[in-house]
Amino acid sequence: MEPISLLVGAALLVTGFAAGRFGRRRSTPRPVTPVCGCGHVLSQHDRERSTCYAELRRETYDKKGRFAGHTWVPCTCRQYVGPMPVDEVFVPRVLPPVD
Repeated sequence: MEPISLLVGAALLVTGFAAGRFGRRRSTPRPVTPVCGCGHVLSQHDRERSTCYAELRRETYDKKGRFAGHTWVPCTCRQYVGPMPVDEVFVPRVLPPVD
């Protein structure tokens, strides 16, 4: 092989290695928050009554169709359907004794 093509190939190899080594992105892991289908976290749901405590901001309009502002309405979610906590998957809740 001719020496010029070997030098060009070696230069391309070194350039590619340096670009991959020093140019890679440093990603920081973000904590994952379990979210229900309604967009709210587990702490905003009541498990006994199967309701959501959170409120949603809705736009309101007057009779002529003009924007009148925002109102807060309760979330219509009926049950938490997101990922379950690990302690409840492996150890079910202890129920009180039934008489």
